[in-house]
Amino acid sequence: MASSKCTQLTEALSRPLLDSVDSVLFDCDGVLWRGDQAIPGASEVINYLKKSGKRVFFVTNNSSKTRQMYADKLGKLGFDASKDEVFGTGYCSAMYLKNVCKLDGKVYLIGSNAMRQELEYVGIQPVGVGPDPISGVQKDWANIPLDNEVRAVLVGFDEHFSYMKLNRALQYLCNPDCQFVGTNMDATLPLEGGKTIPGTGCILRAVETAAQRQAQVVGKPSNFIFECVASQFGLDPERCLMVGDRLDTDIMLGSNCGLKTLLALTGVSTVAEAEANQKSECPQRQKMVPDYYIKSIADILPALQA
Repeated sequence: MASSKCTQLTEALSRPLLDSVDSVLFDCDGVLWRGDQAIPGASEVINYLKKSGKRVFFVTNNSSKTRQMYADKLGKLGFDASKDEVFGTGYCSAMYLKNVCKLDGKVYLIGSNAMRQELEYVGIQPVGVGPDPISGVQKDWANIPLDNEVRAVLVGFDEHFSYMKLNRALQYLCNPDCQFVGTNMDATLPLEGGKTIPGTGCILRAVETAAQRQAQVVGKPSNFIFECVASQFGLDPERCLMVGDRLDTDIMLGSNCGLKTLLALTGVSTVAEAEANQKSECPQRQKMVPDYYIKSIADILPALQA
């Protein structure tokens, strides 16, 4: 770990850091790619790490793809990756509902077809995927028919999110025994060209506000997403490095779980924000200070090739 936090990772510091870890966990959007464009040099870093014997995992809050879809995208962009190395919030939410909630029933899903597939993969039946157009008047909305087998509401990224979906989630969540789970609180998604679009956090906050309930979030910075990886692969947190572009998700996850942390400056967060957190006396903001930062993960290449 850096002798003082928020240290720029130079080539001289890269080798000792890499020697101190067995496993490297990478965020995807903003670290490996932006939109559908790979960060230059990122695939070479991943492939060199694997050749040198490191275990590499891809840990993303994006719920719009299945693990196989992510593995396919990684392969298309030149990354050596398999489905088993991908941990997205669609899959981890399904595991949470199955193994932690011990869900016995259906899920009302505000989310994508990819999330539907991940739920079905673990034996959970989702309802609600796709458009839900508004009809009738306000009295009708408060009395919409509900599936009496639904035992949980799961909120992820949903391009069809609407007032009627928000209303339907509220009606289910009026039952205090209905579980309430969200994939992540990311407010935005970074795209190529420095563009951003609203993220799942915007949708989840809307449902929380309507229901006056707080969701259990399984994605970063929740410990659960790391526990998913660690339990399947026997990871030692002290021998893991978390690489991400967001202080409030990736770096905080690392802090929460006792991992070494590296901020890549190719996505959302900046060094100035990290340094402001470092100067703060707020314990939560202190968790959003990386051990190291780097302009791009491609800058690790010289140390790997040496």
